[in-house]
Amino acid sequence: SQVSLEEESQNPLAVGHWKPLMPSKGDKEEPETGCQDAGGVDEPQSTEQLNVSRLRSSSVEIREKGSEFLRDELHKAQKELKLKDKECERLSKVREQLEQELEELTASLFEEAHKMVREANTKQAAAEKQLREARGKIDMLQAEVTALKTLVITSTPSSPNRELHPQLQSPSKAGFRKGHGRNKSTSSAMVSAASQNVAPEPVSRECKEVDSILFAEFQAWKESPTLDKSCSFLDRIYREDVGPCLDFTKQELSELVRVAVEQNTLTIEPVASHTVPVGKVAAEEYGGPKKCALSGLPRTCKHRIMLGDSGNYYYISPSCRARITAVCNFFTYIRYIQQGLVRQDVELMYWEVMRLRREMSLAKLGFYPSDM
Repeated sequence: SQVSLEEESQNPLAVGHWKPLMPSKGDKEEPETGCQDAGGVDEPQSTEQLNVSRLRSSSVEIREKGSEFLRDELHKAQKELKLKDKECERLSKVREQLEQELEELTASLFEEAHKMVREANTKQAAAEKQLREARGKIDMLQAEVTALKTLVITSTPSSPNRELHPQLQSPSKAGFRKGHGRNKSTSSAMVSAASQNVAPEPVSRECKEVDSILFAEFQAWKESPTLDKSCSFLDRIYREDVGPCLDFTKQELSELVRVAVEQNTLTIEPVASHTVPVGKVAAEEYGGPKKCALSGLPRTCKHRIMLGDSGNYYYISPSCRARITAVCNFFTYIRYIQQGLVRQDVELMYWEVMRLRREMSLAKLGFYPSDM
């Protein structure tokens, strides 16, 4: 109102307007109205303060409830984490147990497999040993059959074998001979026929004397028989008999033959005239019915040899066959001694070894029976 009065005092009064100099009643009551307005302003302020305090209390309450809710959620989450940790620990234990069982199962399987392999190797070794023994027995039987054939063939009417015909021996010797006797009439007839056809020949007796060095070497070997050629007994025989007897013109094949004889894997068999060599190598290297594979000389070959299970046959001449057979007979006999199959006096075994050495010596010099 004062502002309006000042504006009016500054502006000139318009004509026809008047301004009262004294305030009217309405003007006097204005201060009271102002007082009333002032009182009215204090009441909203207190209301606002009350509202603010209420808002503050409610916000504090909400904050407390929110923190309590969060604490509950945190507690629940911690419980769930603990459960998860326990579950993880249980699963890890189960995993470790499964891994341990798997390792034990793998180890047992490997052990079982190794055991089966060992058993198979043992059975294979036993089977191979039986096969070698069977082949040795076959060789021995073949040698005995050959010896019997030789005895039978060498006994002819012109030169009878006195071992096969005991009636030709002296009465003292015939009386002590074991075996079946012949009919007297037949024996007398044969004696008379022999006396008519065969002139009496002086019986030549062979004198023998034991060599002390050779006998000592044989006795030392007999104490612990072995096929190792490093011992003095076999070393001497290898140098003096086996080596020269199996030394043929074809050196490479000779070495293979020597190894096959030592391992008892050599096979000798007769062949027909129309048999052809088998194998991938040229026929000249295997020899043929008219060519010896060991000497390389043109000879009539009635036998062939096979080394082990190679399937390759080599044609050999009668002289080469005699040399190989002599060595095979020697090895067969010493194998029998090693296996304990020969039950004789040491001196008798020694003389049998010397006889076999003599056969090797004669064979390497080119002497062989006519039936070879």
